[in-house]
Amino acid sequence: MDDVNMMRAISQDVLGGPEVLKEVRLERPEPRPNEVLVRVRAAGVNPTDWKHRANGGFLGAPPFVLGWDVSGVVEAVGIGVAAFRPGDEVFGMLSYPFGHGSHAEYVTAPARTFTHKPAGIDHVQAGALPLVSLTAWQALVERADLRQGQRVLIHAAAGGVGHVAVQIAKARGAHVIGTASAGKHDFLRSIGVDEPLDYRETDFAEAVKDVDVVLDTIGGETSVRSLRVLRPGGVVVSILPIGSDDFYEEAERLGVRAVRMLVDADRSDMREIAGLVEAGGLRATIAQTFPLADAARAHAAGETGRTTGKLVLVVD
Repeated sequence: MDDVNMMRAISQDVLGGPEVLKEVRLERPEPRPNEVLVRVRAAGVNPTDWKHRANGGFLGAPPFVLGWDVSGVVEAVGIGVAAFRPGDEVFGMLSYPFGHGSHAEYVTAPARTFTHKPAGIDHVQAGALPLVSLTAWQALVERADLRQGQRVLIHAAAGGVGHVAVQIAKARGAHVIGTASAGKHDFLRSIGVDEPLDYRETDFAEAVKDVDVVLDTIGGETSVRSLRVLRPGGVVVSILPIGSDDFYEEAERLGVRAVRMLVDADRSDMREIAGLVEAGGLRATIAQTFPLADAARAHAAGETGRTTGKLVLVVD
């Protein structure tokens, strides 16, 4: 096949550690009706990437190309696409979980996946934002209806979803309590956290009371214990979709709400996020960038669990 119709991508043939990732050459996709072909300039790496790499998750057995975050340039449009034209800079999240494939030079997706990239940020910033921003927005705004003056507890507030959720909560006028190790508390204050909490030294379930909303990014026992810090009628939204029924049973006993969710690709939500970026209310902290070929190093860095902000692959 002609070289012009090929692209580089990061794939794997087996499940396992970062070492199973390899650069391959695949046929460049073509946009179908209502799809766009995007030349990827940057793509975030998220915990869901290394979890799927290791155990298959929703995707089952490889081979597959991971990656849901995209920032890039429209290369071609399919029949019927009116919102974009070649040359437009766009960003968005591929449909989760089965729309994966952004850890490559090109990706196709429905046009509704994307919105125009804010002019004031580069592709690395834009490539870091979609999945974590959509997750935080849908959890706090759509599921919890977070409002001005409410108190919100955000677990792992220095992480990818957490540090974006802090900024969205502050933009909504909330009072934010955020958990992180003590060494990250200056960072938490810099992004707007009102009360940093050292989870290693302090039991949040004892220290925090009268909270309206909890964003649970950890799951397990944290989900259940978070219910106990809520005011009557409050809500814990967990972004870990699978867990014990104790979560719901305890919520009913306490007179509060328990919600589990998965992020969903949504153009209207991406436009809200773009507007927040343009207004100066949202910015991703970039922990580290890697060339596409070094995706395995990015996965290894993420799996340390010590990252502040986001890891991003840059595609030349």
